[in-house]
Formats: sequence, structure tokens, C-alpha cells
Amino acid sequence: MGKVMVDELTHEVIGAAIEVHKNLGPGLLESTYHGCLAFELQERGLCIQTEVPVPVIYKGFRLNFGFRIDLLVEDSLIVELKSVSSLLPVHLAQVITYLKLSHLKRGLLINFNETRLKNGIKRVAY
Repeated sequence: MGKVMVDELTHEVIGAAIEVHKNLGPGLLESTYHGCLAFELQERGLCIQTEVPVPVIYKGFRLNFGFRIDLLVEDSLIVELKSVSSLLPVHLAQVITYLKLSHLKRGLLINFNETRLKNGIKRVAY
């Protein structure tokens, strides 16, 4: 998928996340936002996968350590969701690791526990 298309996809996912946040507000469990965002993205006609396993290839062996991408949108954009008091560097590192292991280039880190959702959105490129 080209850069322009991924940018459009990123814009669409952010719009869907804002819609979810507008309806629910902050303070709920991550799983609630996960389910509602998945629903919103599907309603917008996007192909999504949830809880996508991410294996580690080590010395030619495929090892599964339980890494899971929250949402994979159109097989090209990783969306990692949080509902925490503030995003930490480890959250960003998690998205970068998922991008590296999945050989994808773009991701979004979204923290729904913000009064204004735009303060909890980080675009990530690898």
C-alpha cells in the first residue's frame, strides 16, 4: 500500500477513534474501546483483524511469545490501543517492535484515557 493510501487509512482510523471517544469518553477499560473501535472500523467498510499474533523468528525458528497486535487494518496499519493515565516510552517501543516483527511500516498508538483524544494519538513509522 502506498504512502498516500496509508495516510488516508490512518486518517480514517483516527476519525473512527474520535467517534468512539466522543460516544464513550475516557475512563473505560481498553477492551471496551477495542471492541467499539473494531465495530466502528467495520461499519466504515474497512477490513480489520483483531488480536493478530506476532511471532519472533529467531535463528530460523518461529517462536510465539504471545505478542498480539490489537488491530490490523487493511493488512497495512497496526493500531495499538491503551487506556492508561499517560503513554510511556515502553508503549511506543511496543508498536515499533510490532512493526519490525511484522515487516509493516506504519502504526498508531491510541490512548483513550484522555479528555481530548487528539492528545493520546501517536503516529508511528518504522
